[in-house]
Amino acid sequence: MPIPFKNNNKPGNGGKKRNPFNFSPLWMYAGLVMILGFLFYLDDNSYTKDVSYSEFENYIVKDHGINKIIVQTDKRIAEGYLTDSLAKKLFPGYDPAGGVKTKVIADIPSADKLDDKIAAWKNSGAFPQNGEIKYEKGSGLSSFLFSFGPIILLVVFWIWMMRRMSGGGSSGGGVFNVGKSKAQIFDKDSANKVTFKDVAGLSEAKTEIEEIVQFLKKPGRYTELGGKIPKGALLVGPPGTGKTLLAKAVAGEANVPFFSMSGSDFVEMFVGVGASRVRDLFRQAKEKAPCIVFIDEIDAVGRARGKNPNMGANDERENTLNQLLIEMDGFGSNSGVIILAATNRADILDKALMRAGRFDRQIYVDLPDVNDRVAIFNVHLRNIKVNDSLDVEMLARQTAGFSGADIANVCNEAALIAARNDKKNVSIEDFNAAIDRIIGGLEKKNKLTTNEEKRSVAIHEAGHATVSWHLEYGDPLVKVTIVPRGKALGAAWYMPEERQRIPAQALLDQICSLMAGRAAEDLLLGSVATGALNDLERATKIAYSLVVYYGMSKRLPNISYYDSSNQGYGFSKPYSEERARIIDEEVSEILSQQYQRALEILGKYKEGLIKLAQELYNREVIFTADVEAIFGKRHWASRSDEILAQQAAQDAIKNREIIDIEAISVDSEKEAKSTTGDNGGKEENEGKADDGSKNVNTGESNGAETSEPSPGNNDNGNGNGNADVPPPFIEK
Repeated sequence: MPIPFKNNNKPGNGGKKRNPFNFSPLWMYAGLVMILGFLFYLDDNSYTKDVSYSEFENYIVKDHGINKIIVQTDKRIAEGYLTDSLAKKLFPGYDPAGGVKTKVIADIPSADKLDDKIAAWKNSGAFPQNGEIKYEKGSGLSSFLFSFGPIILLVVFWIWMMRRMSGGGSSGGGVFNVGKSKAQIFDKDSANKVTFKDVAGLSEAKTEIEEIVQFLKKPGRYTELGGKIPKGALLVGPPGTGKTLLAKAVAGEANVPFFSMSGSDFVEMFVGVGASRVRDLFRQAKEKAPCIVFIDEIDAVGRARGKNPNMGANDERENTLNQLLIEMDGFGSNSGVIILAATNRADILDKALMRAGRFDRQIYVDLPDVNDRVAIFNVHLRNIKVNDSLDVEMLARQTAGFSGADIANVCNEAALIAARNDKKNVSIEDFNAAIDRIIGGLEKKNKLTTNEEKRSVAIHEAGHATVSWHLEYGDPLVKVTIVPRGKALGAAWYMPEERQRIPAQALLDQICSLMAGRAAEDLLLGSVATGALNDLERATKIAYSLVVYYGMSKRLPNISYYDSSNQGYGFSKPYSEERARIIDEEVSEILSQQYQRALEILGKYKEGLIKLAQELYNREVIFTADVEAIFGKRHWASRSDEILAQQAAQDAIKNREIIDIEAISVDSEKEAKSTTGDNGGKEENEGKADDGSKNVNTGESNGAETSEPSPGNNDNGNGNGNADVPPPFIEK
């Protein structure tokens, strides 16, 4: 049974206790100003000289140069104020007109003896009869400030610096608490809870995480069979896929104390602080057990040891990792504490950290597929006013390779674009503009381009669209534009096909489609430009992967030099110079063959290519319907359409099974009732059952009908070009 956890933090302050006295550097500056003002007040702006008692007596007896004496009885010193004649003698730069006082200071035997001396000086005429004699007792505060003020100021400044370096005094604050853990504690009473309902997709990862939560809620269900709760689970996956969101859902669902901190919180400039914080974290966790400890970005502290021998064996990060390994699975008992961690760089983690007993489970959180993206869009569209005609499945197909964070950004950008245009709701055009903005960058409609450059870009992009339209494994086209966006002068937007197993022909078709832009320039203009740089780079990488990684080359079949351990081969290659020459030849041959293939396809559909380029030149943006009007419908169905249709069919089968089960239960109940009645009632009941079953079957046939979504948006085809512009293309 979970141990109740009391939260003493008041709501509304972020779960942090408010410090009644918040130390600010302004207090220190104010004290410094006060001390300087006090010192300036004490400074009487006078010429001062320390002399011996005999010299002090000679200035009175021989020179008759002192006309005022002030005696500090507690310090046993006497201050003698000089006449102008003696002041000029002792201080060469003295100017009587300046109003500056001059005095000499001497130690005296005692105030009583000096009093007798002054009486004798007056009788002899050495000191004026009306000369002023004052006896003063110095202030203890002024002497204390003079003696210890600078030291106190340095101590206050040092304490302030220590508080700043230790994170502003969190977890108790102060230099003496620098080794305390900085983990934030969440419990069932915390506000803004996230549940598994807020996590769309990630069904496999949620299943494993939910099992840990269920173990904490109902441990007897597992312990009766001898099972033990996993000691730790490591969430691994690309950035933005929802690893931290899953951890937040665990914090909201587990109903046990949840400690959350980052791997970088263990890192500090002081030696031994990281290990001390690890010990303090697990000490708190054991006190609150059963509980969950979540360490985000654990690669900051869990990097494999010995990778940098120049730092030596006493590296602070390695000491922190050693302490973490001991706390997770050492001699001490650690029951009831479950460790969750997240990273997107599992390849660099230490092997001792990854073994069973520390992280029993490694849960891979992959990029969402098309069905998961539909669910993620539905979650983020809850609070957005969207148009009723919005096709979420189409958005999911257009955002292949997007993470959950990217999809959230798309929804937010679409809402901002709609608000910028003073719309009442968010439409598909706003989402398309948001996707274009995120992938390609800002649209640069005011970028100056000549008609020659615009014509070349139109031919280039039309070549891509033409070839991909006539390839079996070509990605479905969404739109083509020659409006500059980001660093690109034009772009063709596709709905990438998500294949779990990529055939060799699909890679060759991709290379052919990339080569089509330059091939179109060569075919219609008779020259090529530098605009195909990105296409050539991507095509070369795919061809190199075909030969070196996938073993799909004719001369080098079934050979792979892929390094799955990511350790690299250093400065040496795993093959000879002769093998390297063959690899270069194979890559060059693949690129040359696909370039010629692109030329053949463009030559076969040359008339349609010219029409498409002219249309693109005039309108600047064309869509799938425009390409389909020129070349006709594609001969191959989209894989995404097949997946969505298959999913819809499976859902229909499940619904039919549920309905059949309900119908059978209704029939059995009615038959049981009919056995207790007469035959007339039986016939009446049976007739009603037959009518109900017919209605059910009718509902089945209606529910099983599915309609495929339209492949693109055909409403926006208006460009800002001139339809009367004559065809600018010159055939080769």
